[in-house]
Amino acid sequence: MYIVLGTLALAVVWVGVSYMYDVRKAYQRVRGKSTVLRSARGNIEYTTGGSGIPVLVIHGGGGGFDQGQLLVDALLGNEFQWIAPSRFGYLESSLPEGATWDDQATAYVRLLDHLGIERVAVVALSQGGASGLLLAALHPERVASLTCLSCGVVASSSADQVAANANGDLLRRVFAHDYTYWPIAKFFKRQLMGVLGANDAVVSTLTPEARELVDRLIDEMNPAAPRAAGVVFDNTATLPGPRIASITAPTLLVHAKDDLLQLYHNAEYAAATIPGARLMSFDTGGHLAVVVQQEPVGAAVRAHIREGWR
Repeated sequence: MYIVLGTLALAVVWVGVSYMYDVRKAYQRVRGKSTVLRSARGNIEYTTGGSGIPVLVIHGGGGGFDQGQLLVDALLGNEFQWIAPSRFGYLESSLPEGATWDDQATAYVRLLDHLGIERVAVVALSQGGASGLLLAALHPERVASLTCLSCGVVASSSADQVAANANGDLLRRVFAHDYTYWPIAKFFKRQLMGVLGANDAVVSTLTPEARELVDRLIDEMNPAAPRAAGVVFDNTATLPGPRIASITAPTLLVHAKDDLLQLYHNAEYAAATIPGARLMSFDTGGHLAVVVQQEPVGAAVRAHIREGWR
């Protein structure tokens, strides 16, 4: 009995020490690594790098400027000048009262003006799609091309969408605190991948390189608490829907048919609504299609950016 209790006590201590070490390391990873633009509507956090065609990289749910940098590493490489902001409510970026995706698009324009950049290619992931689409719709002169990677576009009341929304609600609870996200990311990573829109069939096909990238994606959502407000905003703000019909920028849509978080109907709707939009679809890959299909997606995204800049 004493041996069991002693082992349990040691396990609890080990978990507590691991939690404190990992979370402290996570805060150190993001602190001081970005620039914050102060504006009348709050702070806009961002990082920049590279050279060449300017690309605005918009992160997905649970992200921040650091997830934007991960997308750069995975898809863009050193070929472009990239700008990776943290969206409303993520890390050091403010969440203005009553904010909408339109306001987020305006914040991007404010950031580009600050940086002296007239036009950009836009690459948006998942929940970052709504603001990227509206940037292209509301400020067409600023967008040379648009790439949407597994993005949310339009609301739906289908049974599959109800299930996807339930996953979104679960993520809101998971991201509420560091102490709720950390143990799930640490000990239940495969289950978390399911909530993030990739079923066991998708996970089982991951190459070692893809699994390493997924691990980085999940691990770098720590610390979670400074992202919690953004996750809530992502899951409550109104998607653009039919407003995307006014987009004139060359548009590439990348989506997997088995995506369980941002369902494939989003890509089908966008392809049918945005004039001239091109849909690059995959039968498998789930919401991790960008990782599972990293090589073809990266090549297509880079080519689309170059073509749109001509």
